[in-house]
Amino acid sequence: MSDKTTILLAEDEPVLGQIIKESLETRHFNVLLCENGEIALKAYQEQQPKLLVLDIMMPKKDGFTLAKEIRKIDKITPILFLTAKSQTQDVVEGFSIGGNDYLKKPFSIEELIIRMDNLLKRSKFQKTIDVIDIGNYTFNFTKQTLKYKNKEMQKLTHREAHLLFHLIKNKNQVLDRSLILNKLWGNDDFFSGRSMDVFITKLRKKLKKDDQIQIINVRGFGYKLTC
Repeated sequence: MSDKTTILLAEDEPVLGQIIKESLETRHFNVLLCENGEIALKAYQEQQPKLLVLDIMMPKKDGFTLAKEIRKIDKITPILFLTAKSQTQDVVEGFSIGGNDYLKKPFSIEELIIRMDNLLKRSKFQKTIDVIDIGNYTFNFTKQTLKYKNKEMQKLTHREAHLLFHLIKNKNQVLDRSLILNKLWGNDDFFSGRSMDVFITKLRKKLKKDDQIQIINVRGFGYKLTC
């Protein structure tokens, strides 16, 4: 199963969900099937799938709400919405909150797979060019390096790189503390929170040469990187 791409499928119709899961697993996918949005969010945090296929109408947490929460910390992982709706307003809302594609029920498995493959190819390409300029620094997410004015190079740890990546991707917006803790630390307990505070302090020190860059503590909510 290690050579298969893990995707998350959130679908509250048991029969349809199982049909899609079994069909995809005969191809090159490992499918995490979730029956509602709350279970899907937990599975996303624990498994970090490469693609999300979300039904919009789900109990406990609908697909749009789930996508909004995920996009607070993850701007990259592609999201494909499944829906029985056809109104233009729903399509617009899906894309406006960070969806990458939209498939109306009923659909063929072949069409779903083609759309998924296209999203995965685009996502893979995007991740290969993750060199981001932030103030006088250049951050290379893939190599986990931070360079100041194309001169001084600093090596980042895996967790420092991922934390900085999410801060930059949400630049000038609050990065939700609980969500990022669950994604990078696996839980949001007191000790993980203290650990994240230490990493934030380390990142501030690594970025201190540019006084236009700040990582602000938004008490009770999270952190915000401004530049």
